[in-house]
Amino acid sequence: MINSSSSGNLHRYVTRISRNWGLYLLLLPAVVLLLCFTYKPMYGVIIAFKDFKPALGIMDSPWVGFKYFEKFFHSYQFTVTIKNTVFISLYSFVTFPLPIAFAILVNQLRQNRFKRVFQTITYMPHFISTIVIVGLMMILLSPGNGLIGNIYRLFGAEAPNLMGSASMFSSLYVWSDVWQHTGWDSIIYLAALSSVSPSLYEAATVDGASRWQKIRYIDIPMLIPTAVTLLILRIGGLLGVGFEKAYLLQNNLNIGGSEVISTYVYKIGLLSSQYSFSAAINLFNTLINFTLLILVNWISKKYSENSLW
Repeated sequence: MINSSSSGNLHRYVTRISRNWGLYLLLLPAVVLLLCFTYKPMYGVIIAFKDFKPALGIMDSPWVGFKYFEKFFHSYQFTVTIKNTVFISLYSFVTFPLPIAFAILVNQLRQNRFKRVFQTITYMPHFISTIVIVGLMMILLSPGNGLIGNIYRLFGAEAPNLMGSASMFSSLYVWSDVWQHTGWDSIIYLAALSSVSPSLYEAATVDGASRWQKIRYIDIPMLIPTAVTLLILRIGGLLGVGFEKAYLLQNNLNIGGSEVISTYVYKIGLLSSQYSFSAAINLFNTLINFTLLILVNWISKKYSENSLW
């Protein structure tokens, strides 16, 4: 019975593949790239458990177990990097509801020409590179010749050095992200709203529903599945504060608030050549994110109909 069942399943798989061989052929390059550049390099993660020496290679380097994990847990930088990373990540969650509110706002615009212009203007900052954004921030926030400095001088006051303040780093990081990405991130929610049947709005109008009631009982319920999926993915990257922007904004004055896991891994791994130590830190970060992703997805699946799998 088992053999005949397995043979039947295999036959069905072969039939299905042969029937759609063109689609599988189109999928093949993506699968090959994924295997070569994502899964194949994963074996290198074992250097986190070895005293890796480039001259010896990965397999011949001596095994040290959890030595570098313990080194990180007992180091001064463990508390600093984890605190800064978690704080900035949690602070960054203000960027999650804003695209939803923005999409609802845009969806309420009735003048199509103004709506298109408005959307184009709000999408444009997304295409500015991070290094240009950081350069603009340095120019505008400079206490000497920047916009902030000139405004303070108009009132005879001394401008604060915002770029050199550890306590202000997280706010500069998060709110510049809000300005740059809110418009772009709203696209997926606008797509969800575009699938709402006009008959629902017409029925609500006949029943005497106000604009706010239409948003509350039609728009928001339509956005919840998309929002929950994106929230799960967002929580799965809780400790994944982006390296590029954090590193570019970082300086000796704000290092106390800007040193996050990604920048510390870069300094330890590439600048100090402590490859095993940096691999251990990054693996710890990845495991935490993966655990959070599984946990949040399980909670969402248990208490709602929305989940990643």
